[in-house]
Amino acid sequence: MIKSALRLPVLAVLAFCCTFAAAQDDGYLLEIGLGGGGSFYMGDVNSRLYSGTNGMASVIARYNINPRFSLKGNLAAAGISGDTEFADGAIPGDRLKFSRTVYDFGFQVEWGFCGYGMVNWNGSSRIAPYGLLGIGMTFAPAPAKNDFAANFPIGLGIRYKLSERVNLGLEWTMRFSTSDRLDVTENTGTSLENPFMIKGQGIKNKDSYSFTMLYVTFDVFKRPCNCNDEIIK
Repeated sequence: MIKSALRLPVLAVLAFCCTFAAAQDDGYLLEIGLGGGGSFYMGDVNSRLYSGTNGMASVIARYNINPRFSLKGNLAAAGISGDTEFADGAIPGDRLKFSRTVYDFGFQVEWGFCGYGMVNWNGSSRIAPYGLLGIGMTFAPAPAKNDFAANFPIGLGIRYKLSERVNLGLEWTMRFSTSDRLDVTENTGTSLENPFMIKGQGIKNKDSYSFTMLYVTFDVFKRPCNCNDEIIK
């Protein structure tokens, strides 16, 4: 009799624990999806935002550590281009233009300004802005010489939980590379590698590029409930 009387409140407590865990962790461990948008280059041939914008596309995978922190991986292809006509400084020599494709692979740590989830629990919201920092690799193939470089993305984004397993997001990142040769192609030769003859090798003397991306991801791998399946007999 006593065991039967205890069974109902025990089941209620276990159900509450599962509900709390699911709401807090949003139920799923991983997101996978696709993104697309615009990209532009910043360097010796351009210093204006969105000048010479090209297209970009990306595959995305995000591991949700908790409602506020995530680890994201990406593989992206983007076009970049530049024209000395739009450079703020006077580039020596004749007018030069370039256009090429870069491939970007990297990881970013994202932190939300509020919790993100389907259920409004403990400050979580279906719409949540976030910031990100990371590290990656840039590969710029021919024309000209193949170029490999590290890059360091920094940016902001916002994501919205459209349904239990579907997420929409908008993200802007600037990716600072360690290369000064992203604008060196068969059209420019080595004229843009260091046109102002700057001796310093700091980040200000390197090329960078930016992504503005709209993406959709789908939740997979449901998070296990940390409930005790054993029931008092």
